[in-house]
Amino acid sequence: MSIITSRLAAAPISWGVCEVPGWGYQLDADKVLSEMTALGITATEFGPAGFLPEQPAERADVLKRHNLQAIGGFFPILLHDPSKDPLAAVSAELDAYEAAGATVMVLAAETGVDGYDQRHELDAEGWELFGRNLDVIVKAAADKGIQAVVHPHVGTMIETTSDVNRVLNDTQANLCLDTGHLLIGGTDPGQLVRDYAARVGHTHLKDVRKAVASRVQAGEISYTDAVKNGMYVPLGQGDVGIDSIVKSLLDGGYTGWFTMEQDTILETEPAGDGPVADVRQSVAFLRALEAELTP
Repeated sequence: MSIITSRLAAAPISWGVCEVPGWGYQLDADKVLSEMTALGITATEFGPAGFLPEQPAERADVLKRHNLQAIGGFFPILLHDPSKDPLAAVSAELDAYEAAGATVMVLAAETGVDGYDQRHELDAEGWELFGRNLDVIVKAAADKGIQAVVHPHVGTMIETTSDVNRVLNDTQANLCLDTGHLLIGGTDPGQLVRDYAARVGHTHLKDVRKAVASRVQAGEISYTDAVKNGMYVPLGQGDVGIDSIVKSLLDGGYTGWFTMEQDTILETEPAGDGPVADVRQSVAFLRALEAELTP
């Protein structure tokens, strides 16, 4: 029985494709999706706006041509601004999810500022509006058979352990367990799984060099510069303890996707293999872990 690889997915950020302006050289969708398929990956997240077609039918068609199942994916959204209606933006995207058969919307709580190099905090009024908007979106997505989960993420409104606990305690939303961003934000992802396995709705498996992550936590280096300096590494080569986290997820009854993410910044068009070389190592690590866990 395939307990991991049948639920193994990729994300375009591992190829350096990102929503942040000026992030780096952006590879085109055909190259990225073709390389996913060549690795034996059968599912992917959508990537940022503009990576795939905006129109639902066209987006679904691109993925079908590459024999990739749509998961859904990372969707930045302002949830704490009283002048914005987040449900309007989410509703349009949910139509594309339905057309492509996607099942998970990964909500990142935007700050209103480009990039992830600043820290932000919500006041009491902001939290109250945030929670109210979030619960409305979770219900609207569920009505269409889609699970909306909250993605703790450096440089968003949900970053620290306190932020994560507030989502868990004050809203109905499940979490996207992003092992890298949780660690960088000060949360032990392994402990979170052990304490809240039932609230993990989706995973982003990232491995991190803790020495670099600690510099981000301390404010010594920006998140972007940390990515450039190799904070993220192929699964099994960092300090997160991916193997034990995956085991805890399985023991806790997790039935969702295992999405590999290794945030990458490309300075120029890559020569040779490029970022797919690291993704290949992550796939090999998870296949080896599956073999170890399979009776």
